Amino acid sequence: MARRKSAARENHDRWLVSYADLVTLLFAFFVVMFASTQTDKTRAKQISEAVQKALHEGSTPPKVAAILGGTVDDKGRGNAMLRGPALSQPEKTPELAAFPHALNLAAAGELLRSKLAREIEQGSVEVHVEERGIIIGLNAAVFFPSGGDTIDERVYPTTAKVAAVLNQLPNALRLEGHTDSLPINNARFRSNWELSAARSIAMLRLLNERYGVDRRRMAVVGYADTLSADSNDTEAGRRKNRRVDIVIVSDFGMRAEPGQPPPAPTADKGGP
Repeated sequence: MARRKSAARENHDRWLVSYADLVTLLFAFFVVMFASTQTDKTRAKQISEAVQKALHEGSTPPKVAAILGGTVDDKGRGNAMLRGPALSQPEKTPELAAFPHALNLAAAGELLRSKLAREIEQGSVEVHVEERGIIIGLNAAVFFPSGGDTIDERVYPTTAKVAAVLNQLPNALRLEGHTDSLPINNARFRSNWELSAARSIAMLRLLNERYGVDRRRMAVVGYADTLSADSNDTEAGRRKNRRVDIVIVSDFGMRAEPGQPPPAPTADKGGP
C-alpha cells in the first residue's frame, strides 16, 4: 500500500520579504535626505566663514562681494540694489521684489560700521542706511577747520578706510555738504552755500587724487543749512548739522539722478 505524501507546510513568514523591502526603501530615502542637508550646511558654513573674514580682516572675498553687489559672476548673479546703474539687473524672486533695497543695504552698512567702529564710537563718523543709499556722515568739526574747507591730515587714515570700501563697490557717489544756520562771511566764503559746496569738492578731490576713487562716479552737492539733521537752536544741534555726507547711491536713489532719458514729447493738439 503506497504511503500518503505529507501535505506541504504553509509558509506564514512571507510577509517578512515585503517588510524588508519597505525598510530598505525607507533607509535609502533617509540617507538621501541626510546627504542633501549636509550639502546645505557645508555651503552655509562657507558663506558664514567668508562673512566673518570680511568683518574681522577688512577684506571682501568674492563670495561676500557677490552678495554685497561688488562683483557679478558668470551667471549674472549679484546684488541688484548695490550695483551701479550701468550694470544689468538680475531677475528678482517674488520674495525679494517686495523689499529690493533694505536687506542688502543693511549688509553693506554693517560692513562699514565694522571698519569704522572706532571712529563711530568717537563721534567723528556716522553710518546709517536709507532707501536712497548708505549715508556716511563725516563730522565737519573733526575733518575741517572752522569756516574752512581744508581737510585735516590727521583724518586721512579714516578717509582711507572709507575709500577702501568705496573702491569695492561700483555705485554712484554723492558728496553732500551741510552747515548750521549761523551765517558766514569771511575772506574766502560769502555764504554757507559756498562753504558747504567747497567742503564737498575738497572731499571729492581727496578721494580721487589720493585714494583713486573714480571721479566719474562722484557728484557734489551743497545744501548749506537747508537740510538740518538737528535743531540749530543749540550748540550740540549745530555741531551735528555741520557735516559732509558721502552717499553710496542705491538703484532706487539713482532714479532721481540726472542722466535719464527725457520723457517723449506729447503731440501738439493745437491752440493759441
